[in-house]
Amino acid sequence: MKRVAVIGGGITGVTTAYALAKRGLQVTLFEKHRYAAMETSYANGGQLSASNAEVWTHWPTVLKGLQWMLRRDAPLLVNPRPTWHKLSWFAEFMAAIPGYAQNTTETTRLAISARNHLFQWARDEEIDFDLKQRGILHIYRDKAGFDHATRVSRLLAAGGLERRAVTPEEMRSIEPTLAGHYYGGFFTESDSTGDIHKFTHGLATAIERRGVTTLYGRDVRDVGANSAGATVTSHDGNEVVRQSFDGVVICAGVGSRALAARLGDRVNIYPVKGYSITVHLDQPACRQAAPMVSLLDDEAKLVTSRLGEDRFRVAGTAEFNGFNRDIRDDRIRPLIDWVAQCFPGVSTRRAVPWAGLRPMMPNMLPRVGGGRLPTVFYNTGHGHLGWTLSAVTAEMVADAVMAATWTATEAYQ
Repeated sequence: MKRVAVIGGGITGVTTAYALAKRGLQVTLFEKHRYAAMETSYANGGQLSASNAEVWTHWPTVLKGLQWMLRRDAPLLVNPRPTWHKLSWFAEFMAAIPGYAQNTTETTRLAISARNHLFQWARDEEIDFDLKQRGILHIYRDKAGFDHATRVSRLLAAGGLERRAVTPEEMRSIEPTLAGHYYGGFFTESDSTGDIHKFTHGLATAIERRGVTTLYGRDVRDVGANSAGATVTSHDGNEVVRQSFDGVVICAGVGSRALAARLGDRVNIYPVKGYSITVHLDQPACRQAAPMVSLLDDEAKLVTSRLGEDRFRVAGTAEFNGFNRDIRDDRIRPLIDWVAQCFPGVSTRRAVPWAGLRPMMPNMLPRVGGGRLPTVFYNTGHGHLGWTLSAVTAEMVADAVMAATWTATEAYQ
């Protein structure tokens, strides 16, 4: 296997192409937009957060979802209209609840491993992505939330992550601009933040230097495969092009489920919409009032990142509403109100809203590795930790492709 197609130009597709190119393979990347990272990898929360590795397959999550069903501004919102896709996903989600602890610990291990790869790639390729290695502070307003975080900390520690409990006084010494009253928090010094779009764009430039063929503006209409190779049929607005490869890696985010079905595999990804605002800190006073340390508010399901000197990102919430990409005011308003509550000195006069669809598997673990056929591979379904896990899953799927290459060579000999 020498010629490999990668479908998807978001963070997982670009990191996968990079890992494959480093192994000497001839890689072609297909992306339907004119540039890399124009959908879910465009304006996420910005966190590289092993401390956010807790999976959602937990009974309290289910109960909160039911309680919030009729609240349009709820942190977790489920459209009650049934579809087979949604019902099957939630059935598998419920079935995965017994694996909550194990999957949380495994996700932590992956997130820690991913850091070294991602930081090394950024150094090797000289990518500036507003990296801040100042840790992440989790904040809790009541004892119940803090106690749950204490239990989660044990699972994270089993995966190798160190984080420490902090008092309200210590929280303000870590981030002096934070307003409000809190019961306590947890601080993970090893976590960091940055701009996912800038990183992905920088790495997309790097893969071209390494010989990857990047086909932007190519909407993949069909894929096919057998034990000998794979085909990709794409459309660029003017013509339909069918190309042959030795193998294909599906990194198409929420589009992966449909492509997998064409290849004879079931990858039950559901699109879970998240929202963000990018607050432009135009005035010196706003820049002084905005936090430099990244925050995670578990109750509100919001995260923050300081991007450079003049941008402040607030992101979060989860909306189960199919492939709807509408940016709803009633979902953006809680983010703006949260800024006013926690950082009253920050003006939200120029806050740019955004929404993206997270590709989530029911067990909250990404689908990484081979498919039914020896020429088909997947690196998709990373959910809310796409950037955090991307570098290590790219290495994992590249290793799987190389193993298949050697197996095929031995069979031929």
